[in-house]
Amino acid sequence: MEELILELKKEIIEVLNLEEMTPADIDENAPLFGEGLGLDSIDALELIVLMEKNYGIKLANANEGKEIFQSIKCMADYIAAHRTK
Repeated sequence: MEELILELKKEIIEVLNLEEMTPADIDENAPLFGEGLGLDSIDALELIVLMEKNYGIKLANANEGKEIFQSIKCMADYIAAHRTK
């Protein structure tokens, strides 16, 4: 799981152009939106594309996304359980 969390941190930094950050700067339990990383709705779309492209996961509805994108740890748990790639 730690390997997947590190992989996700690196992918998020790359996809969202968070060039000033390193994986060590990101707390996997911190919220992705609001207080934590401060991501917005455009970033959420990028995360959805990342999950589909890299892990073969398609989200069925927006309510799922609210649960999955609470933190990197939540994303990793969901990916580990549902990945097809």
